[in-house]
Amino acid sequence: MSVLDIHDLKVEFPGRKSTFVAVEGVNLSLEAGKILGVVGESGAGKSTVGNAVIGLLQEPGRVAEGEIFLHGKRIDNLTAKQMRILRGRKIGMIFQDPLTSLDPLQTVESQLVETIRTHLPLSSKEARARAIELIDSVGIPDSEERIKQYPHQFSGGMRQRVVIALALCAEPELIIADEPTTALDVSIQAQILELMKELCEKRNVAMLVITHDMGVIADITDHVAVMYQGKLVEYGETTQVLGTPQHPYTQSLISAVPRPDVRIDRFPSVDYIEKAGTPTKHIDISTHWLGKARNDVKITGPLLQIKDLEMQFETHGSIFPSQRRYFKAVKKVSFDIEEGETFGLVGESGSGKSTIARLVTGLYHPSGGSILFAGQELTSLKDRREVLAMRRQMQMIFQDPFSSLNARMRVRDIIAEPIKFHKLASSNTEVRQIVADLLDHVGLGAASGEKFPHEFSGGQRQRISIARALATRPRFLICDEPTSALDVSIQAQILNLLKDLQEELGLTMLFISHDLAVIRQMCNRIGVMRNGELCEVAGCDALYETPQHDYTQQLLSLMPSMELLSRANIQELEAGR
Repeated sequence: MSVLDIHDLKVEFPGRKSTFVAVEGVNLSLEAGKILGVVGESGAGKSTVGNAVIGLLQEPGRVAEGEIFLHGKRIDNLTAKQMRILRGRKIGMIFQDPLTSLDPLQTVESQLVETIRTHLPLSSKEARARAIELIDSVGIPDSEERIKQYPHQFSGGMRQRVVIALALCAEPELIIADEPTTALDVSIQAQILELMKELCEKRNVAMLVITHDMGVIADITDHVAVMYQGKLVEYGETTQVLGTPQHPYTQSLISAVPRPDVRIDRFPSVDYIEKAGTPTKHIDISTHWLGKARNDVKITGPLLQIKDLEMQFETHGSIFPSQRRYFKAVKKVSFDIEEGETFGLVGESGSGKSTIARLVTGLYHPSGGSILFAGQELTSLKDRREVLAMRRQMQMIFQDPFSSLNARMRVRDIIAEPIKFHKLASSNTEVRQIVADLLDHVGLGAASGEKFPHEFSGGQRQRISIARALATRPRFLICDEPTSALDVSIQAQILNLLKDLQEELGLTMLFISHDLAVIRQMCNRIGVMRNGELCEVAGCDALYETPQHDYTQQLLSLMPSMELLSRANIQELEAGR
């Protein structure tokens, strides 16, 4: 008998004027010890299915039709009290962001013990012993000491292990993992995925993994269900679905996945996905704002030169210098970026990648070393006009577009702000024309300037961020994890847009990411960072094919396997464009 059976599931969200159908006609089955992946873009209904199973649909959402069975017993018609007993005891949940699913005011021990005693008839001493055993089983060392700590004292990967331990407290029969590795680096992701596979094998637990990461699907799942606009479009064994996909949407998803094993000039434009989103518009910019000649200082040699760069942060202050403690985030880093190239920085969280970006843009002042941009030493600039003139030539695109946009300003004002600040237009009419040109160029259209950021999707908001970055007609663009929060198809659109912009505008880019597949597709040369040090710098193909440093080899070995993805299918899609 299957652990989980879903029959003709339909989930509705009634509104004042209409009813939104989030999921319709979904049929799934999951056996003990197996992992079922549910994949699709944001809004496809993946998480809604998981929330319906565990009884956490947000009001006024409801299961309008269909049935959900756990070990043959129907659970979608249980009362709220009955569902609370079932939740945790029979069904565990692993959420995307471990920090928000843990209580910051309670130790890990108190949270685990409370959960264990809620579901199992154990004394405090017995519950604590089980908590220590769980912490140890998910791979956290020194479990007896670390269990006494608070969530903020753990790294992101360790917090996710704590959440997995919480999900296992009452030995559930089914675990639902909703985007469990999205925020994790490749090395931590590999550890968590391996842990999840072991749990299913050793404890015979059934696991429903909800994700938009095809690499995760290829790595750990036995079966995969592909969802699109609330409906199940393809379902079967992972080897079959990824190797020989039948539905055009599945083929579209696979073709949009960045390839770690081969570099392509451009991601294929897949009409099945892009017809529902925002297509990338290619516009002749020769007579518009972006096509105007920049007054760039002509240089010989690299555009950006970083030599022996250092940055340290004070971790323990004191009036006595000898008692101060420091953390070195960047240690003697040196590299150059040639004009017109894209230089990639890759490494785990905490390796110093984003710190270097902030040092280059002047948001941090280095503890040592030098930064030369167009032959000018940036750390020596004192005059405000010189600083602003240099900063105008550099712009940054951040990881989370929503938090980097002012929610109270219209899009037209957000993009116009840097133009007005740097006095780059002679009148308000010219400002409006520039904003319209920029919005057209990033594929949103001038009319979108009247809206606010919350009225756009994640991919559209990132296009707004790109338009704002281009408003000063920069020479150098820093992209700090610009696509890590986006679905695979939206990611492909944004990366294509960045490639187009570089070619048309002659941009030089510093591209920062922990996604090795994305880095390969975007960069000419790549630097690998670890613990604030630059381990290796090499050309793109050379780095992936013949890595020299042990750490680079380790990172590349941890990339999710893409062997199941049909290369023939991708080539066929590319040939058909």
